[in-house]
Amino acid sequence: MVSSEQRRRQLAREKYERQMQARAEASAKRRKRSAIVAGVLAVVVIGGVSAVATEAFDSDGKKDDKAASAAPSPSASGKQWATEPAMSIDTAAAYTATMDTSAGKVTFSLDAAKAPHTVNSFVFLAGQQFWDGTKCHRLTTEGIYVLQCGDPTGTGTGGPGYQFADENLTGATYPAGTVAMANSGANTNGSQFFLVYKDTQLPPSYTPFGKITGGLDVLQKIADAGVQGGGGDGAPATPVNVTSITAAKG
Repeated sequence: MVSSEQRRRQLAREKYERQMQARAEASAKRRKRSAIVAGVLAVVVIGGVSAVATEAFDSDGKKDDKAASAAPSPSASGKQWATEPAMSIDTAAAYTATMDTSAGKVTFSLDAAKAPHTVNSFVFLAGQQFWDGTKCHRLTTEGIYVLQCGDPTGTGTGGPGYQFADENLTGATYPAGTVAMANSGANTNGSQFFLVYKDTQLPPSYTPFGKITGGLDVLQKIADAGVQGGGGDGAPATPVNVTSITAAKG
């Protein structure tokens, strides 16, 4: 027989997954709208060379490999890139990260061997100071115990402009101390990630790529303060403003 506590946790997990699915659908709609707008502007502004512009984008409004560039382009949310950064890390080496926030410091190790593309992207974005001046926008304290960060817009829908595939999902679990990628569906990793401050049960759908080595007490203190307006999911009552995130080899 399922206890009331087990049922509550199940409902919390289902709510989290529904929200992720809703965000995936919203993201798909935004991409479709962007593709339509881009097509109209190409015809109106570029005129005779509109065919070239069309070839540079696929049906999802993303640039193809030939047209993609690693150079950042300006956007409302800061730096944006058309494609995942080229691999530049040593997958046999150890990497560490430090996240300085208004609520305290959190440090974690990065598993480059098991999640090379994820760690490569993380190191790249940290080097670009992509997260400096952002905030951790979501805290969940019921059923799932995570603090979600990494969105440059602070809305839960922002990213770096590119997405990359899932990694390290076989047998994935999310005990306290796990650092994993948030996503809006399969293979939609970007810049958002979450820190697990208490053992959490989730389906193996979120790439785990690091382990917290310091600052778990900081996360617990944030969690203890709860969510703005009460409830178990939303903006943390204690603001978590990210001063900087740095990553280094060794």
